[in-house]
Amino acid sequence: MIVETTDPITGNEVTDLENAPYILDGELKIYFESEASKAEFQDIPVEHPGEDFEHNLDNPQSMGPGDGQHKDVHKE
Repeated sequence: MIVETTDPITGNEVTDLENAPYILDGELKIYFESEASKAEFQDIPVEHPGEDFEHNLDNPQSMGPGDGQHKDVHKE
């Protein structure tokens, strides 16, 4: 198991592990300085790459010489 004793919200080292709040995420145990810090961490929304895209970043415009849509003026 991986144990993280640095509170991810405050950045402070947690030393009283017997009384500190923590969460388990698979093989990861994360300790927090306080319940408030733990709650703030749990309120961070999870990102889902590939599912959260609202914009299409594709650029369908031709990009100039070399894109196959323009005459290459350097090859005459």
